[in-house]
Amino acid sequence: MRLSRSAKTVLGVITGLVLFFIYAPLLLVVVNSFNADRTFGWPPSGFTLEWWGRAFDSTGVREALATSLWVAVVSTVLSLVLGTLLSMALQRYRFFGREVVNLLVILPIALPGIVTGIALNNMFTTILGVPLSLWTVIVAHATFCMVTVFNNAIARLRRMSPGLEEASADLGAGVFTTFRLVTFPQLRSALLAGGLLAFALSFDEIIVTTFTIGAGETTLPIWILQNLFRPNQAPVVNVVAVVLILVSILPIWLAQRLSADSVGVGAASGRAAAKAAKKG
Repeated sequence: MRLSRSAKTVLGVITGLVLFFIYAPLLLVVVNSFNADRTFGWPPSGFTLEWWGRAFDSTGVREALATSLWVAVVSTVLSLVLGTLLSMALQRYRFFGREVVNLLVILPIALPGIVTGIALNNMFTTILGVPLSLWTVIVAHATFCMVTVFNNAIARLRRMSPGLEEASADLGAGVFTTFRLVTFPQLRSALLAGGLLAFALSFDEIIVTTFTIGAGETTLPIWILQNLFRPNQAPVVNVVAVVLILVSILPIWLAQRLSADSVGVGAASGRAAAKAAKKG
């Protein structure tokens, strides 16, 4: 479809306005993290690195950052394991209730966060009698983070030829050898992309975390919420928000680049199948 010059101009203006509406507030947060005016007057009266120094010297910020990183890393590892196993089971095998299981796996990421948080809080405290802690947060994050891994892995599996795995098995390679040398190399970039997205989702999650975290524990998003309206902490909050933006953007950008990779099923995969057969 070919568009006229006027149509292209209108679409370009609309796109520019939408992007400006989305990213101008983020740019304002970045500018205010260097704003010398504590009340964030505009235009800035000057620029300073004082707030960045205070943020790095803050014990509360460092502890919250370490907690967020720990939760994100562990929940990402759990998501990679569960998402990979689920994707292979649902793509490679046919069984009764397969479509229902597929829906139930994807559903957590579609549910409102507050619903997921309340449900998990009730399960931990009422049904299981488990005290809330960082481990309950990790389990809670894994329930929706594994969906990103699952979606990436199953999409890649659908594009892979099962013939290579069958050839590897016919030539005597075992199940684990075939997975390690044939299946996993083709899944690797999809799993890495899904893992990066899972990390980003977990790192900046606040609603589910609020309902599942124990007393005395604080993640970085919760620290921001608690200090947002404290005048003495407002400049530091902007610095922490910038760090949160950067930590969230980098995994998503890398995941987007990795997701664009195509699956190679040519000579390289054939050599992997032959290698797997020798190992078997």
